[in-house]
Amino acid sequence: DPQRKLILLKYSNGSYTNYMQEQNRFHKLDFSLEILNTSRQDGQLYEYIVSKGPEEKVWQLQLDVYEPVSDPSIQILSWALANGSCTVTLNCTAERGDNISYSWGSWDTSTSGLCSHDGSLLNLSYPLQNTSITCTCTASNPVSSRVVNFSSSECSYEQGGKSPIC
Repeated sequence: DPQRKLILLKYSNGSYTNYMQEQNRFHKLDFSLEILNTSRQDGQLYEYIVSKGPEEKVWQLQLDVYEPVSDPSIQILSWALANGSCTVTLNCTAERGDNISYSWGSWDTSTSGLCSHDGSLLNLSYPLQNTSITCTCTASNPVSSRVVNFSSSECSYEQGGKSPIC
């Protein structure tokens, strides 16, 4: 059973033929091939073949195509007030994007320990007398990164209420 390959471009003796002009652009200056309007279907194994006389060199390149991360949002999953402290479980999620990883941190070095965590969930516990704790969630993948903040000063806690008002 013969192996079939789709040839995108053929270069020989200083001239080339581009078989997929609508889908790619060849840059003769640096021998790069640019895929136009990249889509998920372009993510596949490609071969780059150089023939010189009876010898052939073959390089295989795996192209991975990622959808950029959308702006993440933070949900309060649970909260509790006890002994002058607030304990909150936060969940950071982005609706779109491939291979997303999440991390929590803080720009403020005094609260960075409270906010430091890898993963979408953060269990945050802080004393209510702190005027403001700001934690930053970063959603990222190999092609993009987006940030959203949670600030405890944006929340107020009503006596007898069932949830914080943020």
